[in-house]
Amino acid sequence: MKFLDLARVQIRSGSGGNGAVSFRREKFVEFGGPDGGDGGNGGDVVAEAVDGLNTLIDFRYQQHFFARNGQGGMGKGRTGASGDDIVLKVPVGTEILEDDEETVVADLTQAGQRVVLAQGGNGGWGNLRFKTSTNQAPRRANPGQPGVERTLWLRLKLIADAGLLGLPNAGKSTFLAATSNARPKIADYPFTTLHPGLGIVGIDGAEFVVADIPGLIEGAHEGRGLGDRFLGHVERCAVLLHLVDGTSDDPAQDWRTIIRELEEYGGALSDKPRVTVLNKVDALEPEARAEARAALAAACGGPVLEMSGVSGEGVPQVLRALRARIEADRAPEQTEPEPWRP
Repeated sequence: MKFLDLARVQIRSGSGGNGAVSFRREKFVEFGGPDGGDGGNGGDVVAEAVDGLNTLIDFRYQQHFFARNGQGGMGKGRTGASGDDIVLKVPVGTEILEDDEETVVADLTQAGQRVVLAQGGNGGWGNLRFKTSTNQAPRRANPGQPGVERTLWLRLKLIADAGLLGLPNAGKSTFLAATSNARPKIADYPFTTLHPGLGIVGIDGAEFVVADIPGLIEGAHEGRGLGDRFLGHVERCAVLLHLVDGTSDDPAQDWRTIIRELEEYGGALSDKPRVTVLNKVDALEPEARAEARAALAAACGGPVLEMSGVSGEGVPQVLRALRARIEADRAPEQTEPEPWRP
């Protein structure tokens, strides 16, 4: 199934049915009176987050969603049928934006969460509603309210606990394949990963979800390479795993390139907790490994872990570091109970 994380849809709720003008006319009934019923309500347009979906590809082939109109009222006090709602089933983690692609309408982060995007119009009153002691034969009825028409954008942000960052060929897909059952494409050329992927990783009896996104290059915020459009998939992560290629000529400069792109992207992404890892250490001599690690630690100003996704060296330590950050983020804030007072 093709991955699609951005789609534009046009929706319209149903219009309400018109009220009826009718009078009761029966044999041997001297005073009939008004009996026009109300119109039915128009259908709503609803978005619902469901499990089992991880792409918006369905909205590539259908972009228009129109709910049913309500039926008009009828004689004998009969109310018109209300229009059926229409439900847009979207993956968990979908953001719904206005046509300007900036204003957030809703953020569906849990399965079963629903939001009404366009409410159907109310049905109009029939002339039976307008009967009074001084106006016993009203000949007026209200029309139904029109539906609401909107153009919206659906943007998918994958739900993951940890996100992978790094330049192309930094070893992100290899790490995901080595630690989970995910099978991303792996090759010896840049931009092997074209679409985000997810994998469930386990360590010490605990599991968490890791998101792999295409690699960033210098100038990604200006659209170079694959750009930074996939960074939205790691915005929800509790921790970022920054992989730096140890065989690079300047690992410290590679680290600065990614941090600069995160700062240009904005959204407080550069402030998220990060675990910095020097990858592919199995291909380095001990002296070169120590030199690269020291240079990287000086650049990031924090601890640097060593790892090799191919040989498995250092992988458990990296997973434990990620797990500690994730559990710290998941832990609810504990407040001290107030002392008992008489």
